[in-house]
Amino acid sequence: MSKILIVDDDPDLVEAVTMILESKDYDVIAAYGGIEGLEKAKTEEPDLIVLDVMMPDKDGYAVCKELKADPKYGKIPILLLTAVVSKISTTRYTQQMGLETEADDYVDKPVEPAELVRRIEVLLGKA
Repeated sequence: MSKILIVDDDPDLVEAVTMILESKDYDVIAAYGGIEGLEKAKTEEPDLIVLDVMMPDKDGYAVCKELKADPKYGKIPILLLTAVVSKISTTRYTQQMGLETEADDYVDKPVEPAELVRRIEVLLGKA
């Protein structure tokens, strides 16, 4: 059973994604911020990380960059989940920042459950 870490500061989104993934027989771990997400990535060693970009304590770009730079965790696929594209004009985040993080894939919020599962399965080599 693949273990997936979901990192997002929105508890409703975490709960929704957890239910979707658990229904597909994934083992899901939740973290509600970038710092907690980094800690859980290192202690749980998930098979894949679904990572929100805009979080108050440490944004997803910084978390992704830190994990990808570490030889022990750099091979874990990271799917950035982001509302950034629709908010680029109102935030300090840019698409270029996303491309520079070495994330394995990124998907815009809101995401259809079937599309999220499909992208996760592709990253895990199950599709």
